[in-house]
Amino acid sequence: MHISRSPAILRSLTRKNLLWDIPDRPGEIFVTFDDGPVPEITPRVLEILKEYDAKATFFCVGDNIAKHPEVYQQILDAGHATGNHTFHHLNGWKSRHEDYLADIEKCSEVVNSRLFRPPYGRIRPTFIKFISNDYRIVMWSVLTGDYDKELTPANVLKNATDHTTDGSIVVFHDSLKAADNMLYALPEFLDHFSRKGYRFSSIPEGV
Repeated sequence: MHISRSPAILRSLTRKNLLWDIPDRPGEIFVTFDDGPVPEITPRVLEILKEYDAKATFFCVGDNIAKHPEVYQQILDAGHATGNHTFHHLNGWKSRHEDYLADIEKCSEVVNSRLFRPPYGRIRPTFIKFISNDYRIVMWSVLTGDYDKELTPANVLKNATDHTTDGSIVVFHDSLKAADNMLYALPEFLDHFSRKGYRFSSIPEGV
């Protein structure tokens, strides 16, 4: 079953080490994208964000940056923030400690950011203290589910709009897998909250 909103008890227990939302920013939403950049999708996302004067945070896979450096540069040139999403999109529940940290370090060679998001949101508690020495580990308060082929575009939009509020960190994916759902839901989401007076900001590294 898809869980759109991160459980309150989990956020409470891990808030010291993991960033789930930014509650002291009324009227502000933090839209994020995982798994890019890819030339077929990321530039289209940038066009949509520009239309709504929205800034976002892109948690990038290092291998995708190595393959498509020009697309990554487009993200930076547009004034968006970026974050480390490992070099090979590793699963933190299945990776050895040394391999996982090395993959983060390899990604840091192409992503100059103190923000880190574990792929799949999966990270062992034993990894957290080591990663927190160098990074702010960013999770989310709203998972749109755009990657889920069992969800319709309308389902994804409803997930996003129903659970987003002041200070929410919202996850979309600029990936081929999520493209159909995301490209429908994203502009509708931005329009919905723009009409309510919200602004869309990048996650600051010092948060």
